[in-house]
Amino acid sequence: MKNIIVDAGPLIALFDKDDKYHNSVIKFLKTFDGQLITSWPVITEVTHLLNFNVNVQIDFLEWLKREAVTIVNLENIHLERIIQLSKKYSDVPMDLADSSLIVIAELTNITEIITIDSDYYIYKTKNKKSLNNILLPFLKI
Repeated sequence: MKNIIVDAGPLIALFDKDDKYHNSVIKFLKTFDGQLITSWPVITEVTHLLNFNVNVQIDFLEWLKREAVTIVNLENIHLERIIQLSKKYSDVPMDLADSSLIVIAELTNITEIITIDSDYYIYKTKNKKSLNNILLPFLKI
């Protein structure tokens, strides 16, 4: 089974039927055979941006409860790297959710992400690699 990192944008699009990427994310997930990996800062961002409807937020949380996504817990020891990344990419800027996903990529050696953001072409892991956005072909459909 393949592990890929998932950013907030695709998760929001999945649960917001009015999102312009909603159908693209559904098409991707129908073809994907693997496990989505994310962080608590991403989950927080998603629930915040789904605040237009508490039932949609609850649907999202119920989906998470069914282990649709593996949530990686970051610890205090990861804060130094998050701070380094935030400083390095302050002109982009990089938020906590973004930096947490780069840290997860470094910890797990996962090299692929699904995201709607173009910032991940700029962000680099410690080994100077950017994450490959495998959602991109579905966004062009």
